[in-house]
Amino acid sequence: MKKPKVIVVMPAFNAEKTLEKTYQDLPRDLISEVIVVDDKSKDKTVEIARKLGLKVFVHFQNLGYGGNQKTCYWEALKRKPDVVVMLHPDYQYDSTKTEDLVRPILNGDYDLMFGSRIRTRDEALKGGMPLTKYILNRIFCVIENMVLGVNFSEHFSGFRAYSRKVLETVPFQRFSNDFVFDQQMMMAAIAHGFRVGEIPVPVRYFSEASSIKFLKGSKFLLETALSLLRFLMEKIFLWERMFF
Repeated sequence: MKKPKVIVVMPAFNAEKTLEKTYQDLPRDLISEVIVVDDKSKDKTVEIARKLGLKVFVHFQNLGYGGNQKTCYWEALKRKPDVVVMLHPDYQYDSTKTEDLVRPILNGDYDLMFGSRIRTRDEALKGGMPLTKYILNRIFCVIENMVLGVNFSEHFSGFRAYSRKVLETVPFQRFSNDFVFDQQMMMAAIAHGFRVGEIPVPVRYFSEASSIKFLKGSKFLLETALSLLRFLMEKIFLWERMFF
């Protein structure tokens, strides 16, 4: 039986302290290739990635979080994968759970899977999630669930797996180059009728783990709300898909 092609992509920016640890935890027997796209880091991210033998692509100007992922997916699709896993290289998500994330797609049960950091309030807070972040996450989770017609425990995950069909179908090149890109990917997948699932994933919160600053975080929440409104308007008025 032919081994499925699973490609891991890491959108990297100043990840020199955590990239190697993230990579070392990946299940090597499952993964065909790891691609790192560096968004003009100011540290040794590229040097470390190359030393690890990873396939590295470098942006010569910073294109933003969403812009980085676009390059990730374009490069992954050239390799005709069965599944593409997007993983933040900041060692926050437990990448040993990659097979649990990918297996439902390989089995044909889902098209998009993501790792949820929030199973219970106590677990999230004891795991180190800041209280303010937890509250905002819960508020937006309830809103997104209502608008999208789903029942997920969170929507802001940096550990996701896509079938090739999802990436070939959703028009991700139209989406934001900023942090709201992940939200727009999720909305588009649901708009196109793809099956989306989640698994619980342990996370780590520490100084090197990436996080969004206040102003960028506020912009992200506003853009998420506007994207949800656009999704809702297209759904209610049956607009031809101009975005999603």
